[in-house]
Amino acid sequence: MPDFTGKVAIVTGATAGIGEAVAGELFLRGAAVVIAGRDEGKAHAVALGLDPTGERAVPCRCDVRDWRSVQGLVETTLARFGALQLAVNNAGITGPAGLALPDCPVEAWEDVIATDLSGVFYGLKFEIPAILRSGGGAIVNMSSANGMVGLPGMAAYTAAKHGIVGLTRSAALEYADRGLRINAVGPGYVDTPRMRETPPELLSRFAAAHPMGRLASREEVARLISFLLSDDSGFSTGGVYPVDGGYTAQ
Repeated sequence: MPDFTGKVAIVTGATAGIGEAVAGELFLRGAAVVIAGRDEGKAHAVALGLDPTGERAVPCRCDVRDWRSVQGLVETTLARFGALQLAVNNAGITGPAGLALPDCPVEAWEDVIATDLSGVFYGLKFEIPAILRSGGGAIVNMSSANGMVGLPGMAAYTAAKHGIVGLTRSAALEYADRGLRINAVGPGYVDTPRMRETPPELLSRFAAAHPMGRLASREEVARLISFLLSDDSGFSTGGVYPVDGGYTAQ
């Protein structure tokens, strides 16, 4: 079992969905966790739910579309805990679905790219120096099964998630010999509270898209991320790990 006692982690997009589960998993394994999200109220609620004392779970408002906000997140973490060893760049949006590329509004394209792709770049830009100063560690970036295959009707999301794969591999090579490992995960469709709002017939289609015939649980994704952050995966860097029930094997 991974043990993160004495380690400090940042999780972006930690106020709901996969990010919330990741924050909970890291906290359970002993890490101090900074709960980052656009909604400050939700960040406080998640942090309070994990740790009423406020000693190891700390909320921080962060809009990953703004590099200054991401820089502030890392600075806040260092000021509060004095170090940073782990980071999960999870914040993201899907944007419009079912639109042919010419029909995708430019504003929607820009928002998805700014959130999903630039947000990961900003995270890496400021997390990497902080982790190196702290003696090394690991980063996991949130791509998608659709970061490895095409998806019609979601050009912006697919492009951003493919871009995260490239960012991950390039950054991993730059720091492979400096005590910093950087990997990405690629979930398929995941059973989140938001996903449960989907009409039942569409939910069934999402489940059937996986050869395993079901959605992933948030906890299954969180446990893989925990493994990749831990010393148990000490020889893994620059990888992209699907959590997709066989979706990309088809």
